[in-house]
Amino acid sequence: MKLDDGVHLTYCSNIHPGETWAEVRESLGTWLPKVREKASPGTPFGVGLRLSALAADALTAPEALSEFREFLSANDLYVFTLNGFPYGRFHGVPVKEAVYRPDWRDPERLRYTNVLADLLAALLPEDRAVEGSVSTVPVGYKTDIVTPADIAEATDHFVRHVAHLVDVERRTGRRITLALEPEPCCYLETIDETVAFFRRHLFTAASARRLSSLTGLDRADAASALARHLGLCLDLCHAAVEFEDLDAGLDKLAQAGVGIYKVQISAGLRIRDFAEPVLQRLRAYQDTVYLHQVVESGQDGLRRFVDLPQAFASLSEPGQREEWRVHFHVPIFHDDLGSFHSTRDFIEQALTSHRRRQLSRHLEVETYTWNVLPEALRGMPVDTAIARELAWVRTELAR
Repeated sequence: MKLDDGVHLTYCSNIHPGETWAEVRESLGTWLPKVREKASPGTPFGVGLRLSALAADALTAPEALSEFREFLSANDLYVFTLNGFPYGRFHGVPVKEAVYRPDWRDPERLRYTNVLADLLAALLPEDRAVEGSVSTVPVGYKTDIVTPADIAEATDHFVRHVAHLVDVERRTGRRITLALEPEPCCYLETIDETVAFFRRHLFTAASARRLSSLTGLDRADAASALARHLGLCLDLCHAAVEFEDLDAGLDKLAQAGVGIYKVQISAGLRIRDFAEPVLQRLRAYQDTVYLHQVVESGQDGLRRFVDLPQAFASLSEPGQREEWRVHFHVPIFHDDLGSFHSTRDFIEQALTSHRRRQLSRHLEVETYTWNVLPEALRGMPVDTAIARELAWVRTELAR
């Protein structure tokens, strides 16, 4: 839905299972009209669309694309952002580290993201003021990206994708941005790492020369195009789990010229009591599908665990732990989770910052874990929960 100052608010459709285009289309037909009626009755509702590579390739068929555009129009819906992070299956089977692959070293990640950009340019509403964004893997999984050659290959693929986005804008007049999404245990985990990567690899004279050779732009325009099309997807759960100093991070991004092209509004878990009854309740959040990275704050600073089982195993080790933050997206209208809390206070801080200085024009609630949430947090239909999350965000923005 369109808010003030050209800001668009939606939720990510990755909450709804579906990998083939037929499955995705059926899911969207079921849920989008229900959510729009609850969250934005009588007004156009923006869609945050997640497409696997399989679904994206199928949607390029002219008849499929035409039918979907007709569905959007008939239901007062419009697409303005895509989730291009998970390439393959995302529900019902173990995903874990596989969600980051293929990473940006792989030509297949480039091909898939180019397809998404083409689709988004075709799906954007007629209003030319609406730009498109695609969120993506922050280079790759940390232990996969280890050599200078890995970084050089990924960097070249990012620049080649920008060349594609320049061509899309020339052909269609529509601007599409690629938003790298830092996440715990990925190559880009923190804002500091992200700023360093942009400065050392993406926003460089060498990348501008490469883009110039691919597009015919002069060097100055090529440098501008890199910043115009490459930026950040700020996931608030991820940032909270990393104990980010938000205001300082925002200043660093601005100083480096890294635009925030999407904010994903999400909450994780915050645990400060390590008594056994509390830990027992936390074990209900373990599942076999997703990674739930843990960052521990203690006397020796921050310590990271790739998943909850590894964090639990560390409890037998000596040391003074003060707090755990867990990458497990929970509905943002929850704060008190019984024995522990969510990181909703970080969202509140971010939305306060947004009211002072617009963080992004694209805001997307992303609670994709609905099907693996503990039963106590699923006490309502999913469309009701989504509408409640969106209403909570609108209330915060209106303060």
